[in-house]
Amino acid sequence: MSAQADSLKSIFFALGANFAIAVAKTAGAIFTGSSSMLAESIHSYADCGNQALLIWGLKEAKGAPTPDHPLGTGRAIYFWSFIVALMLFSMGGLFSIYEGVHKLHETEPVQYAWVAVGILVFSILAEGGSLWGCLREIRKDRGDQSLWSWFRTSRQSELLVVLGEDLAALGGLVLALMFILVSMVTGNPMWDAIGSIAIGVLLVVVAVLVGVEVKALLVGQSATPQTIAEIRAHVEAQPEVSRVFNLLTQQLGGEIMLAVKAQMTPQASDVALVEAINRVERGLKQAFPQVRWIFFEPDNRD
Repeated sequence: MSAQADSLKSIFFALGANFAIAVAKTAGAIFTGSSSMLAESIHSYADCGNQALLIWGLKEAKGAPTPDHPLGTGRAIYFWSFIVALMLFSMGGLFSIYEGVHKLHETEPVQYAWVAVGILVFSILAEGGSLWGCLREIRKDRGDQSLWSWFRTSRQSELLVVLGEDLAALGGLVLALMFILVSMVTGNPMWDAIGSIAIGVLLVVVAVLVGVEVKALLVGQSATPQTIAEIRAHVEAQPEVSRVFNLLTQQLGGEIMLAVKAQMTPQASDVALVEAINRVERGLKQAFPQVRWIFFEPDNRD
């Protein structure tokens, strides 16, 4: 089994980096009048708010089971992750596109453009550090998978969101820098507005990709195929189990609900059968700490 990535560490890392970047870009936008810089500052503040929502979601997901929520509130993190994807789409992407379209016919060149360039270079370095921290945690979870394969199969919605935000932020910063430099070289401020539109399109695309993945988790998704295969192999290897007929999982935030239907090896009595099942369940929880609920059904056919 792969190591468990520390989602909270990645979120705090991104929060600190984005707040510093947001302050720097706000000062730069006021000082230079750059619409790309303004779009980037709004995006960074939105990212800070998004990361605060993810922290809240992780806290809410740890709620204890209640009569209304007998399996706990682990899926709450999926709700807040989806809200963050919507905010990235609207407050980030759509606002940036609007700002760019609004300034397409701007005739005033960007003021103090080299200040904007300096702030963007600082922001790229800071955002690159945040992305590195996120990828370091993801590497613990994805094993030999490609990053794209991990993105499509991961059940850690908060890490999906942080990765999407970091990639969009870094891409947006590079675009902002590129278009400001083009505007400086050509003397045409229209390029700065086009940069804002390009940033917005990038954010919208990333938000849609993240939203689609989180939506699958929100409506109910199994554990990862790798985890299911490992659990099945573990159960089949137990001497008390003769054959596994069916194995179902449900991902509930950082926890898993497991239902097993299996044929047990012959036992001396009903009590011995119950004790055999209990041994299998204890072994499962030791081998897979994320499995919190186990429903085990002994049977002689599927």
